[in-house]
Amino acid sequence: MTREIPQGHSLHRLFRGLTESTFMEELGIGDPNLVGYVADLLARFVPSSSLVKVRDGQGRSLTEVTEIIAEAESSLDTERRRECHRHVGDYTLFWTGVYPEALGKLKSKSSPDHLIDFQAQGKRSYYLASTLANDEAPVLRRLSDQFELCAFGLSRVRREWESPSGPIRGVIGA
Repeated sequence: MTREIPQGHSLHRLFRGLTESTFMEELGIGDPNLVGYVADLLARFVPSSSLVKVRDGQGRSLTEVTEIIAEAESSLDTERRRECHRHVGDYTLFWTGVYPEALGKLKSKSSPDHLIDFQAQGKRSYYLASTLANDEAPVLRRLSDQFELCAFGLSRVRREWESPSGPIRGVIGA
């Protein structure tokens, strides 16, 4: 079971502030819906169990992008398909933007994901999720259109929180 971090938690505020500042000042992106979505994505993935939150019909965690895509494609439930595609978009954006150095391990020769281009798949998955109408459709479409820019923005957010004078140092007492 995934434990979500409450919206009012200091991590949400920290990620929101870092994301707003970075996206506005460095990228010129002032879209509050997009910035809020990206900041929430960071907070959502703090519990590592959120990275593998999609399960198949037998309750088994799906850990590979290819497995989640197959689950989406085989589902007749529109909401399930949307959620699977959205998760693939979130997962690929997170790893591409925040921890690109881990992509080699995620895409090792022993992984079914070794032939996947995480950026291309993330763009495609966000696009597909956006076509399965709901309130998030506009932001998901924008994430598809600007995947690379958002990934770059996330790399800059990481740089800020890892900075010796960054905001996390005061929070964790480092």
